[in-house]
Amino acid sequence: MANRTIRMIQTSQGSEDRLTEVAPITLVDDAKGVENQLINVYDDVEYQQIIGFGGAITEASAVTTSKLGEANQKRILDAYYSLEEGIGYNICRTHINSCDFSLGNYTYVADNDVALESFDISHDRELIIPYIKQAKTLSGEEFLFYASPWSPPAWMKTNGEMNNGGFLKPEYREAWANYFIKYVEAVEAEGVPVWGLTVQNEEKAVQVWDSCIFSAEETRDFVRDYLGPALEKAGRSDIRLMIWDHNKERLYDRAKVAFEDAAASKYIWGIGFHWYSGDHFESLQVVNKKYPDKALIFTEGCHEGGVQLGSWKSGERYAHDIIGNLNNGMAGWTDWNIVLDEQGGPNHVGNYCDAPIIADTINDSLTFQSSYYYIGHFSKYIRPGAVRVAATKYSEHLHTTAFKNPNGEVVLVVMNKSDVELPYIVRNREQVAETVIPAHTIQTLIFPCQ
Repeated sequence: MANRTIRMIQTSQGSEDRLTEVAPITLVDDAKGVENQLINVYDDVEYQQIIGFGGAITEASAVTTSKLGEANQKRILDAYYSLEEGIGYNICRTHINSCDFSLGNYTYVADNDVALESFDISHDRELIIPYIKQAKTLSGEEFLFYASPWSPPAWMKTNGEMNNGGFLKPEYREAWANYFIKYVEAVEAEGVPVWGLTVQNEEKAVQVWDSCIFSAEETRDFVRDYLGPALEKAGRSDIRLMIWDHNKERLYDRAKVAFEDAAASKYIWGIGFHWYSGDHFESLQVVNKKYPDKALIFTEGCHEGGVQLGSWKSGERYAHDIIGNLNNGMAGWTDWNIVLDEQGGPNHVGNYCDAPIIADTINDSLTFQSSYYYIGHFSKYIRPGAVRVAATKYSEHLHTTAFKNPNGEVVLVVMNKSDVELPYIVRNREQVAETVIPAHTIQTLIFPCQ
């Protein structure tokens, strides 16, 4: 076999490299039968297909960008949704009604309007939808948009408020299902096709912000008896419906209840998950093994505790979780807010967080965090339609995942979270290439399959 050139893109704490293409290395015939320091890539062993990577355009993100000049407003979207200028996002999530990263609680209907005759998304039409439309234009045909509710209107709930949990009252299940349909129709009328919906953000969490509790059985029944049939009646069975949209430690429990009810399961495309309760990568593997026809989608994650400018740990945390999820069956990934202000908001209950891009709205400037670059090592190079392939590594200090893109190129991501430089040898199809990865560095290697 002819020698093959490996392109190498690197982000490293110890240098100025930020998604920087460095000197290539070359795959040559493995004449000596190398045994040590190997990262094997077996591109003939295939796993899940990838739908893409993305982030959420919330009211907080839209309001923050509106306070910047046009150049930086455009720069943020280019940095995310342009493949040429940025990191090639193709997925966008947003909220139905308000969320914590809104300026306050709001809905689209008047109180007690069960018939939803007052339904109006003019609130979102002001800033959120225009920004989503710009992202769609940049992303092109691969753009996938989905939305999640944090809470039904207060009058539909047992606690009479949008915040602090509460349950959907049984008598409003039909109205709430129709609310989803109204939302889909309204957003699509604005020129944003709806690819997917989640039933409820964080079904188990009683939050001081917008939240609503669904038991596993309530989710199953709501989908089976109300939301699924409503989508079907509206001719929108094409919309990908996802349940749970919460942490991974109970992923299998929730999947089991919904997926083993055939009447409910037929409406459910996949299950969404977050990262806030820990790794639990094995839970993805369990669900994937038991229900291989259901998609596993990371629907939210962020670095909590407000803005942490210059933190390298945030980037490594993102990559650690992305690699662990990918290696256990994840098909798509969505970050939380694409941009926040200097405080880590706005947020109407003070639940400030970090984001890959932080905007200084006073001085009209942007800071790109390590997480932005680390995410880009996946989103820019592992393209929609890519298939994960098998890979092995010689050291627990290296984190790896490998893919084959639709164009036939192999993409290998390698991360070193340790404090020392580590050597490794890429091996594929009886060819090898020696290299090193500096301490606290992530690399993406791209090479032809054969």
